[in-house]
Parts: sequence; C-alpha cells; structure tokens
Amino acid sequence: MWRQLRIVIVTFGLLTVLTGVLYPLLITGVARVVFSRQADGSLIERDGRSVGSELLGQSFSSPKYFWSRLSATTPQPYNGAASSGSNLGPTNPALLDAVNARIAALKAADPQAVGKVPVDLVTASASGLDPHISPAAAAFQTARVARARGLPAEQVQSLISQYTEGRTLGLLGEPRVNVLKLNLALDQLH
Repeated sequence: MWRQLRIVIVTFGLLTVLTGVLYPLLITGVARVVFSRQADGSLIERDGRSVGSELLGQSFSSPKYFWSRLSATTPQPYNGAASSGSNLGPTNPALLDAVNARIAALKAADPQAVGKVPVDLVTASASGLDPHISPAAAAFQTARVARARGLPAEQVQSLISQYTEGRTLGLLGEPRVNVLKLNLALDQLH
C-alpha cells in the first residue's frame, strides 16, 4: 500500500510542477515573444505616455468626444478589477427605468439628435469594459461631436468610417468602432 501511495504522491507532484509551473511559464514566454503588444495590454501611447488600452473602455463625458458604451463596474466606470454587468434581466422593470433615464439624458445632452437612440448607448456590456460602440451609436453622436469641435459632419463621419472595424475573421461579431482610437484621432484634427 505504501508503494502505491508513494507512486500517487510522486505523480501528483510531477503533474503539479508540469501543469502548474512549467506549462504556464512556457505559454507566457511564447505569448510575450509572439504577441508582445497584446501581452502588454494593447496599450495606446501618445507623446511617450500611455493613454489607455484598446481593449478596455474609458469614460468620456465632454460633448466634443464620442461617448462609450456604459459601464456597470464599481466603484468607478471601466474598473478592470471589477468587471461586471448590471445583472438586470430583460423582464426587470429597473432595466426599463434605467434605459428610459439614459435615453432622456442623451436627448438632453443633444436636443438636436434625430432618430432612435442605439441600444448600446443605453445598456452596459456584460463585462462593463467594452471599448467599442456600434457604427449606429457613432453616427447618432456625429452631429454633437461635429458641432462641439466646429468640424464639418462629413469629416467626422469619415473618421468614423476609418475607425470602424469589421467582423473578426469576416464572420464573427458585428462591425464596431473603438471609441478611444476615434477620440484620439479627433484630438489630432482639432
């Protein structure tokens, strides 16, 4: 019996070292070499300093910027250490109340906005960290951003087109606009 127990303990120790130490170190090393930018957080730098990650949303509230999808993280929006959704289901009356309040706030911020408010401007993503909005959400905000910056709407629409990413591998997901990249491009213009 002790012989079998010793074999089990040695096997457990070897597998622990192999799968718990050596394999993660190997994969981390390969990722750092092959995908170094992504392994470092896909950071975006301007003037030698990091301004954010293209993988994490940021809060923008000035009328001269495109606004991101809402974040339900706490204690502050887009808190990567507290990724979470609102946990309000489609039948929860609190979700409808929150959406209606957000629609009213968007219309109050831009009374000249026309058309329906895109759903991604009034709901949070499952992670609360989504860095993208839909092209429709960007188009809804175009007139406000153009007015606030004194730019022609066509120039702002051109930037939206330039920063619209297609479906992953041509078929996964939906077209999307990275809000941070778009806002940084706007800052370069004006």
